Amino acid sequence: MIFFLKLFLAHIIGDFLLQPTSWVAHKESKKIKSKYLYLHILVHFGITMLLLWDISYWGVAVIIAVAHYLIDLAKLYTTPLFKHANIPFFIDQLLHVLVLYVCAFYGALWEQTFLLTERIDLGLLVAAVFVSFPAGILMGKLLEPMADQIELDHESLPNAGKYIGIIERIFVLIFIVMGKWEAIGLLITAKSVFRFNDLKESNNRKLTEYILIGTLLSFGMAIVTGLLYENF
Repeated sequence: MIFFLKLFLAHIIGDFLLQPTSWVAHKESKKIKSKYLYLHILVHFGITMLLLWDISYWGVAVIIAVAHYLIDLAKLYTTPLFKHANIPFFIDQLLHVLVLYVCAFYGALWEQTFLLTERIDLGLLVAAVFVSFPAGILMGKLLEPMADQIELDHESLPNAGKYIGIIERIFVLIFIVMGKWEAIGLLITAKSVFRFNDLKESNNRKLTEYILIGTLLSFGMAIVTGLLYENF
């Protein structure tokens, strides 16, 4: 695992700390002809060798560098095919980490993967998945009759409320698993403070009641899910 962590640290340093925005822009513009693409690969090779600090691992560093080059090159040419530019970015990072994982555990790849899957807490995974999108959809169905009566006179980010709800429920679940119930109260207080100005300016009783019901329902679902996980 230490070997993998060293490779992963090298990747973080090379891809995020030692890659200026100007390099990224130049690569996107020139693609395979960009000098910064090759400089970026050399940086990755150098950082990997530096962190491993063992010349006998030069082959691993070369494999990682070549794989990094091919993945980055594929990303540069396929990004325009995606509607959202962040999709190829996450695919790119996932492939990089997968290469590091294979290189780190190539001698016992299946055994290590099996051990990792055995360590997964299935109950916690089910709880986390439920409090994300499924709970949001369920809330939407329950609040739908009320939502039809709300007139919004202000603009907001698309789907912002949905993602705020998902994040807050995941936090609540984490706090319950950690036994930090006081942190849930702090989270409710923080959300109330941020919502206060909006409710004060709108002066809309229906909106206030709608947000209050939605907040309590969201926290309630997360708390019940956390308690079920803790007791089953």
